[in-house]
Amino acid sequence: MITTGTTVAEASPAVLAVVAAQLVGPYTLALTFSTGEQRTVDFGPFLRQARHPAIRAYLDETCFQQFKLVQGNVNWNDYDLIFPVADLFSGSVR
Repeated sequence: MITTGTTVAEASPAVLAVVAAQLVGPYTLALTFSTGEQRTVDFGPFLRQARHPAIRAYLDETCFQQFKLVQGNVNWNDYDLIFPVADLFSGSVR
């Protein structure tokens, strides 16, 4: 079947990505997504509830502040800590 008027970009779903992140509190980031929407995500509860020492290490605010945007996601220390973009978009992490 041949269809006309459809490009590859139109046929592919939009990819949700983080395009900007700003520290706005001790463990809180203001995130802007590829849709233009913004969310503020508090990572504090997740970090305080974590039992694994590698995750709890990010309770050190200096460590937490070392995030980078990598391929549309917020990433700490070369994937030491990373969350699904859908969770970030929902405004909460678990």
